[in-house]
Amino acid sequence: MKLNSLTNKLLVISAAIILFGSGFKAGQWNVNKRSLPTDIAVSNLEEGNVHDLDFSLFWQVWQTLEDKFVDSTKLKPQAMFYGAIKGMVASAGDSYTFFLTPEENKQSKDDLEGLFDGIGAQLGLKNGMVVIVAPLKNSPAQKAGIKPGDIILEVDGKSTEGWNLIMAVSKIRGKKGTPVKLKLLRGEKQIELKIIRDEIKVESVELSFEKKIAILHLSRFGDDTNAEWDRAVSTIVDRNKNGELKGLVLDMRDNPGGFLQGAIYISSEFLPTGSLVVKQQYSNGSSEDYKVDRPGKLLKLPVVVLVNEGSASASEIVAGALKDHKRAKLVGKKSFGKGSIQEALDMQGGAGLHVTIAKWILPGGDWINEKGIKPDVDVALELTNGDTLTRQADKQLDAAINLLIN
Repeated sequence: MKLNSLTNKLLVISAAIILFGSGFKAGQWNVNKRSLPTDIAVSNLEEGNVHDLDFSLFWQVWQTLEDKFVDSTKLKPQAMFYGAIKGMVASAGDSYTFFLTPEENKQSKDDLEGLFDGIGAQLGLKNGMVVIVAPLKNSPAQKAGIKPGDIILEVDGKSTEGWNLIMAVSKIRGKKGTPVKLKLLRGEKQIELKIIRDEIKVESVELSFEKKIAILHLSRFGDDTNAEWDRAVSTIVDRNKNGELKGLVLDMRDNPGGFLQGAIYISSEFLPTGSLVVKQQYSNGSSEDYKVDRPGKLLKLPVVVLVNEGSASASEIVAGALKDHKRAKLVGKKSFGKGSIQEALDMQGGAGLHVTIAKWILPGGDWINEKGIKPDVDVALELTNGDTLTRQADKQLDAAINLLIN
């Protein structure tokens, strides 16, 4: 479901979303220092109290930088302006309240839509080497002939030895229409490919079946998640017409969250109408209850939920609601523990502001902020050398399936 309102309630794990690029993109503003005001007072009326701020210090520092900084080419007025706003917002001391430049704001929205520019391949690490887990369907990577298991030796002539996944992704991604050269090792043969990057759309819902168990992997709560979810659920319902399925594993490991509305929607698939999903509590003591408001299609199918240290916010709401209503068992490791709600506001010129507006409470009354949710069955993953998780090594999924079939 596409949300078109200017403000949306968000539950996202990482304050690192303000670090999309390596720096600010310089804008096109022309700021003439001689036209800058030297004394501006800002008044904030709050219950009769007026706080006046003298902005002359701000402009004094600005002009001193322009007059004295050793390399004037590094002083970008737009970046300085945005940096000042970022500092102001950061002074609130809340890592989830932050200002986004227009470029960062667009990236934030693209992330929730599952959009990025690149070649469209899932990367992993195996024995310290960057490997292709799988090319995405109809992606530039697939069309170029990249295959699962290919080892990436070089990116644009630079060796990948010692690279981690973040480094590999940052080097391979790039603007649509630009080329990237990869040297691959396939078996004992080296292959060189030139791939033109394109816009990649990654779905947030993936469905598979194993041992008469439906496995639904939910990677985020984004713009299109509800529609993708409905398609997957329809497939499950069709598959289970004759009672073929023994249960469902809802895999929300490493799901950082997204839209609050999405958490309510997903929870409603499993809980009776009117059930409390989450309570939103404001600083003034008032609160708002979010309840199941649609008939679910998976009300009777046994469910196990997979969570780990990367499951946060919206995914914790779903997991917590299903656990508190005794609708599902949780398997894995303790979740991240983010119990606040942000409002995403579009600002002038395409900029954005995310503001923490409330905390959320699970149906059982627990505020899991900085505590997380403990699984009913604690299962650790044992991976060596930082290798990427494979199905064969996924003991958490094994445990979840065994709960449903035994």
